[in-house]
Amino acid sequence: MQRWKVGLGLVVAAVATAVAGSAIRHEGMVAGHAETAATPPQVMAMPVPVAPVVKKAIAVYYEYSARTEAIRGIALQPRISGYIQSQDAADGSDVNEGDLLYTIDPRDVQAALDQAKAQAQRDRATLEYARSNLNRGAALSRSGFIAKDTYDQRASASVAAEAALAMDEAAIRTAELNLNYAQIRAPFSGRLGRNQASIGTLVSPGGGALNTLVQLSPIYVTFNPSETELTEIQRARTAGSVTADILVPGSDQPPRRGELIFIDNTVDRSTGTIVARAMIANADRTLLPGQYVRVRISLRELPDAMMVPQAALGSSQFGKYVYVVGQGSKVEQRLVSLGPTDGDLVAVLNGISEGDSVISGNLQKIGPGMPVQPLSDKHATATQ
Repeated sequence: MQRWKVGLGLVVAAVATAVAGSAIRHEGMVAGHAETAATPPQVMAMPVPVAPVVKKAIAVYYEYSARTEAIRGIALQPRISGYIQSQDAADGSDVNEGDLLYTIDPRDVQAALDQAKAQAQRDRATLEYARSNLNRGAALSRSGFIAKDTYDQRASASVAAEAALAMDEAAIRTAELNLNYAQIRAPFSGRLGRNQASIGTLVSPGGGALNTLVQLSPIYVTFNPSETELTEIQRARTAGSVTADILVPGSDQPPRRGELIFIDNTVDRSTGTIVARAMIANADRTLLPGQYVRVRISLRELPDAMMVPQAALGSSQFGKYVYVVGQGSKVEQRLVSLGPTDGDLVAVLNGISEGDSVISGNLQKIGPGMPVQPLSDKHATATQ
């Protein structure tokens, strides 16, 4: 019994010692943790490129994909029958109004003209005799030497001779027109296409076309604004002429300038767009009908626009935003509304002011409240 009491005492003493040691270790850990929390580690400032807000006046415009379209384009067809005698303008050549393009063998129509002139000469002689006979009959009829019916016959013959001569003169004009049609000339300045009738081919008015001719200067540019943009375009047209700048993809030439001249009277119900057309000069005739281009319609000017690099824009579920270097060189997030673009810059309608420094790089590595080290664009480029 005494042994049992002694063993129990030893166990109680060991447990007390263990509890005391655990308490001492716990106090040490709490003290160490408190000391660590009291001195947090220093956060390194992230170097970021910044760009100033640029205040400038910019043009507000809409830009569309477009196709060029010839103002006039025709198929050259013969108006008389005959054999092609010559092709007087080469395939694909630029011609002026009135230039000779094709010649049809004129001998048949020349013979028809000569025949009509001979017929007219004969009928003119017949008319002269009929008029002289009528004049003599008038005097004889008044004196009673010829019957009234005979005089009427002479009058009728004179009228018939006049009608026959008029028909001859019409036939002459027709033959002269046909002779002119033997020479096919350009009705307007433009460019020929590929020849469809070789020399010696028998052609006729009901046959195929000899060639095509399209006008290249000036030229139309056709595009399709949406119905939501139509109101602002019409407002700009009401205020004055609307400028259209034409950009040719792959070309290093400056934009060609023209003017918006036409908006259709019906919106396409299936697409919600409307046909619009600009006209531009094409003096060098390098633009061809059906060519793909970009058209930029200038609507108005936006004065004092706040411009930032497009690379500074970020997106979230709340919309577009930019990061700005705030007080203490810490990041501030600003939600913004965007306006038109101008090259690599975009207009910000609200959310920033002229004196702000906008962060234009390392956007994925920073967040609101983080300290940053602002670098100018040149310095940031040099350190990369």
